[in-house]
Amino acid sequence: MSAEQTPPANDSAQDAIILTEQIGPTRRLIMNRSQSRNALSDDMMTALSLALERANQDEATRLIVIAANGPVFCAGHNLKELTAHRTDNDGGKAYFAMIMDTCSKLMQQIVTCPKLVIAEVQGTATAAGCQLVASCDLAITVNEANFCTPGVNIGLFCSTPMVALTRNVPRKQAMEMLVTGEEIDAHTAKAYGLVNRVVPKDYLRLVVDRYCEEIAKKSPAALKFGKEIFHQQAEMPLANAYDLAAKVMTENMMDADAKEGIAAFIEKRKADWSCGS
Repeated sequence: MSAEQTPPANDSAQDAIILTEQIGPTRRLIMNRSQSRNALSDDMMTALSLALERANQDEATRLIVIAANGPVFCAGHNLKELTAHRTDNDGGKAYFAMIMDTCSKLMQQIVTCPKLVIAEVQGTATAAGCQLVASCDLAITVNEANFCTPGVNIGLFCSTPMVALTRNVPRKQAMEMLVTGEEIDAHTAKAYGLVNRVVPKDYLRLVVDRYCEEIAKKSPAALKFGKEIFHQQAEMPLANAYDLAAKVMTENMMDADAKEGIAAFIEKRKADWSCGS
């Protein structure tokens, strides 16, 4: 296991905000602030963004897993950190705006990353932590995990988590989570569409690794084409979505991986993606 971190550089590897593990084509980014419930502090978001960018730039990395140490996956924003800025001259407004902007950019970075990002959820995910799960392309969770957007309980509607939540969960269920702040269990989260699978805790890593192994067999070019259009077309009217999809599919057909994959299928052999773009 290796560790990537933001300054100060004299922190030991085990003290790093994000621990990084590379196994084959899969890079696992492990949030390592269990004492603060892996809250999305300024430092945590900066470190996670940097780790995502490094993973995206690494040609050997095909898939990115976001995981966490400790009993909680992510407890959302660090309320103590936010409250400390109430004494600023502007009451904290500039700092609050910076934190929310940083968080929004981080979530969009996950969505726009051309590589698949999988949430490996070993514990509860609340508020912006729930937003983090919803922003990932796939999410695998344990039976013991719970999910909620509880901002309304402290007078703060979870508006930014709402953006990711409503792109995963049907409107009535999303609104219920947002206005009640109540937790839903892992199986309800699966029924709502927030997560893909619920597994026993001892099997979480195994199941996520198997997902990664299977996806890594696919054409990198096809996955890149697919993830990009998946999010773009979802925001479009039907006719526009089909127009875009037809254009992207035409470009995809011209790609070397598609040529190789179709030939391999016809010739009944394994495709060699090394020729792909």
